[in-house]
Amino acid sequence: MGVPEKLAERMSMAEQHEYLRARFSRRTMIRGGAVTLGAVAGGAFVPGATARAAVPAQRTAPAAQHVDGALVAPFGRHLAWGNDPRTEVTVSWQVPVAVKKPFLRIGAHPWDLSRRIDAEVRTLYTPAGVGASGDHTQYYLHAKLTHLRPGRTYYYGVGHQGFDPAQPHLAGTLGTFTTAPAHKAPFTFTAFGDEGVGYHGLANNALILGQNPAFHLHAGDIAYGDPSGAGKPTDTGFDSRTWDQFLYQTESVAKQVPWMPAYGNHDMEAWYSPNGYGGEEARWTLPDNGPDRKNLPGVYSFVYGNTAVISLDANDISFEIPANLGISGGTQTKWLEGRLKKFRAAKDVDFIVVFFHHCAYCTSTAHASEGGVRQEWVPLFEKYTVDLVINGHNHQYERTDVIKAGEVTRKLPIGGTAYPETDGVVYVTAGAAGRGLYAFSAPDSYEGHEHETDSVASFVNTKDGKVDETVTWSRVRYLDYSFLRVDVTPAPKGRQTTLKVSGIAETGDRIDHFTVSRKAK
Repeated sequence: MGVPEKLAERMSMAEQHEYLRARFSRRTMIRGGAVTLGAVAGGAFVPGATARAAVPAQRTAPAAQHVDGALVAPFGRHLAWGNDPRTEVTVSWQVPVAVKKPFLRIGAHPWDLSRRIDAEVRTLYTPAGVGASGDHTQYYLHAKLTHLRPGRTYYYGVGHQGFDPAQPHLAGTLGTFTTAPAHKAPFTFTAFGDEGVGYHGLANNALILGQNPAFHLHAGDIAYGDPSGAGKPTDTGFDSRTWDQFLYQTESVAKQVPWMPAYGNHDMEAWYSPNGYGGEEARWTLPDNGPDRKNLPGVYSFVYGNTAVISLDANDISFEIPANLGISGGTQTKWLEGRLKKFRAAKDVDFIVVFFHHCAYCTSTAHASEGGVRQEWVPLFEKYTVDLVINGHNHQYERTDVIKAGEVTRKLPIGGTAYPETDGVVYVTAGAAGRGLYAFSAPDSYEGHEHETDSVASFVNTKDGKVDETVTWSRVRYLDYSFLRVDVTPAPKGRQTTLKVSGIAETGDRIDHFTVSRKAK
């Protein structure tokens, strides 16, 4: 992104941000100023008014250029849960140019969209020289909905002055969403990581839509606006326009299925904010119940039915890619323990699913395992008997046996059942959503093509560098594009309730399946 390589090697994400700001501020002051992350209200720029990671207010923007709103169509719709999926949803979208008076319409029927809600607009300005694109301004819009009714399907449309989705000829632009039920009921969710833009991501999205999931988890490395992902300002391939393509690609699913991301190393973009997440803050509105909204906006939790879901930011504890190492000062791990303790004690929560980017256990020849995760979080997963951990980072599918204290406590063959209350934790790497595939050191072994391997050579990233290890926990390996489907079936108190986890290939074939079972509360 424009910092000399020798400097970049010694700079944290915050230091890179300050360097870029100083360099490009001098350049843009000559041209009349620039805005990065701010808000637009009624078509007028208001830098820093609503965005958490906004730059100092003295940075001003060139005047917005408006076109006739009737000629501007919204795109890139994506949903996200609020703190309570039963009653809160945020609808987000994008427009290619500045518009006036953006809004959302919502109702119980497509012919009744009388309720109108003003939208917030967050802008991102990327000057020429920051990465590969020229001067580029992006406009992201958000409407947060609260006091919804549990288990209800709503219809909505997004628009602005000159483009009203309630008009008959725009009926095809409407979307829907369904809030979480008030009580325990069967449901399905899907998950993957490392999607990017391209055919394979599009193909996986089409299959995911067919699963009819209640929500989708994205385990980091979302669009690959920064294709290098080293967390360095020398990542010269950065192109903010990639996000336009990504949000257009995922709209078919995300406009009706809440799309819940965790942040990976490719999601740190130094230009926008000291933590690297200013771009994500403009594009997403996520639950705000995490420990540190300023530094870790991608850390949050929610409960759907009998299942609690926790999103973590492994950049905070990554030895391999340390650009944001230690950014939370330990607050994330402390929050995680408090959240695990709360959910395990909650009378309505049976399962706990945790997802984040860097792998706890993986034998990929690319990144393999992250020692920071093993050091900081794995002991907590075991202490509170987490039912399923989902990671990305390595572009392939791999699933472990049941693990405790680094050892296999129960072999988990394809079709087998794990009992976390007594046995330990199962880890799944689901990083084959769309980007180029990596490799294994051992043969593939998946449903219908099993190849038993007693031990696999791999390594773990530690604070002292890579450390070789030979592991026995690698049970399923599949080197092609895929995603996870998880079917949750509640049960009466004292009976066995289940998570049925399936690995689904881009072809639609099942490559793995297993069950996680525990007594219902």
